[in-house]
Amino acid sequence: AKVYSAGIEGLNARLVEVSVKISQTSEKSWASFHTLTIVGLPDAAINEAKERVSAAIKNIGAVPPHHSKRRVVINLAPADLKKQGPAYDLPIAVAFLIASGQVKTEALDKALFIGELSLEGRVRHVNGILPVALMARDRGIETIFVPYQDGKEAALVSGLKVIAVETLDQMLAHLASTRLIDAYPATDIGQFSEFFEYPTDFAYIKGQEQAKRALEIAAAGNHNLLMSGPPGAGKTILARALPSILPYLTKDEILDVTKIFSVAGQMPTNQPLMTRRPFRTPHHTASAASLVGGGSYPRPGEITLSHRGVLFLDEFPEFSRLVLESLRQPLEDGVITVSRAKGSLTFPAKFTLVAAQNPCPCGNLNSPNQQCACTPSQVSKYQRKISGPLLDRIDLHVEVPPLEYDKLASEKIAEDSSSVRARVHQARQIQWQRFCDEALDDEHIMTNGEMGLKQIKKYCRIDEATQALLKKATLQMQLSARSYFRLLKVARTIADLQQNSAILLEHMAEALQYRLKSD
Repeated sequence: AKVYSAGIEGLNARLVEVSVKISQTSEKSWASFHTLTIVGLPDAAINEAKERVSAAIKNIGAVPPHHSKRRVVINLAPADLKKQGPAYDLPIAVAFLIASGQVKTEALDKALFIGELSLEGRVRHVNGILPVALMARDRGIETIFVPYQDGKEAALVSGLKVIAVETLDQMLAHLASTRLIDAYPATDIGQFSEFFEYPTDFAYIKGQEQAKRALEIAAAGNHNLLMSGPPGAGKTILARALPSILPYLTKDEILDVTKIFSVAGQMPTNQPLMTRRPFRTPHHTASAASLVGGGSYPRPGEITLSHRGVLFLDEFPEFSRLVLESLRQPLEDGVITVSRAKGSLTFPAKFTLVAAQNPCPCGNLNSPNQQCACTPSQVSKYQRKISGPLLDRIDLHVEVPPLEYDKLASEKIAEDSSSVRARVHQARQIQWQRFCDEALDDEHIMTNGEMGLKQIKKYCRIDEATQALLKKATLQMQLSARSYFRLLKVARTIADLQQNSAILLEHMAEALQYRLKSD
């Protein structure tokens, strides 16, 4: 017997053929442990399926493999694809029951099965349902059998008949046409894209107007931001307020983010979609593998989990040098490539980096009210933890000074996040229209921060006066070529926020205020 299932490779699914062969064997060999064999590069979880599948089949009243007095060989093809996780329990059970003649059904060459089995025969949740459903539709599969709690996620994919099953017995009755299960209704993305409130709003953040402006520019153009200031100045709360001014996810972005979280097994309970932009805050003790992604077979890390969202790194210099340098590729290319001996995988990583740091180990350097207790060598060593090439990839550098008492005690309510979000959304709309009109969708460019040299040359033209200012700043600030082009992108975003088609002198002047000064 042969049925189809799927395996996850990176963020995509691959079709897996589960075939079962049952052959006669002697009474003596039947009693041995090797009566049931699974081949095709299975991991430990799949090898343990022998016990789960046997117990589930026995508990629904059928004859399990270990009691068949026959040798059962289960092959998972292609044999060179590493198979992981318990998702093959359901197809293994179905294939065995068909091969042993205990279930009579029509041909299943247009069906796919995926799900974990409990010992009593219930079908349990598995990760990666959305990419599996997308692959099934693209490969011409007409029906997909999934765990009941994963029905909504699978039903996001149109053109696919989704059968959500609760128990193995229920599914076998459906296959035998004795008790049919209704197809799961299609899931409408729109019903989950509701507007929601964020816990941190700009309206309740006292002062820090320059930092708020920098956050608005970062949100509008997907630019990276570094905030530097003493402890308690408000760097963390500013960073946590950034998602509240970002535009809501588009339908395509919702599917992209949901796919990542589904594969990583981090989907919220009873929610088939990720409707909010991710906000990831790894601790500074995080390893490079947890940030980049890793394992013997690479899985998404924090960089990929923050795709189309925000990656906030507090205490930026306290991260290990290896972790910080791993940010170089994704900040430049929007992807992260994880290479291991068993293979190399590329994950998406288009996120907004927001980093926060103290000016020195004690945090009081240049403070008007506190005296710094650090020696010059300690300050220099602390600041050198972040390499120049990494700082060069951060578009906006802003100082966050300590707040004065008058601002802290003020009852004045600042501009709220919804008002700022409206401007950000309008600027993003200008960018989406610009790149869409130029047929750049194949490059997946959505914001100014993602522009390459070709787009910068086309959309970031400046007049002679602005060119003279930029030339003077480049010489005086000793800017690199990367800094030069990133300045143009920031200036383009500032112009978009003001709905100007051209980059003016004032836009470039403001962009220069956020550039790190060279010593």
